[in-house]
Amino acid sequence: MTHKRIRKFNTKDTYPEQNLDNDLCQAVVTKGGKTIWLRGQCPQNLDDAVNLDSNDPAEQTHKVMQNIEQLIKEAGGEMKHLVKIVVYITDIKNREAIYRTIGQYTKGIYPVSTGLVVCALARPEWLVEIDATAVIPE
Repeated sequence: MTHKRIRKFNTKDTYPEQNLDNDLCQAVVTKGGKTIWLRGQCPQNLDDAVNLDSNDPAEQTHKVMQNIEQLIKEAGGEMKHLVKIVVYITDIKNREAIYRTIGQYTKGIYPVSTGLVVCALARPEWLVEIDATAVIPE
């Protein structure tokens, strides 16, 4: 069974005042398969934990999403198996840049998403952290 995505929508319809184009849904139903629980991913290399040398929210988000994609692949899955993301950002002014970047990786996937604005992350230079869950169908 492929994942059932309930009430798909695009953020350009739900947030018309923002320049966003993310495919999301209200719920994802999975059955069986292998669940991949990802630790919150930050803008740093997976191999050596070196931080991305950038204060640009879009660049940091690209690194975070690349890490998510790599870890899902290493677990035997694909981005289409992504079912949920939780996005933590430190400044609401960066929301559009961060979500536009996420949308490039989730186009046509429709995960569920929760977004939070927090006062800080584990390192002061980090602007975004995303944890993710994927389910590889049987």
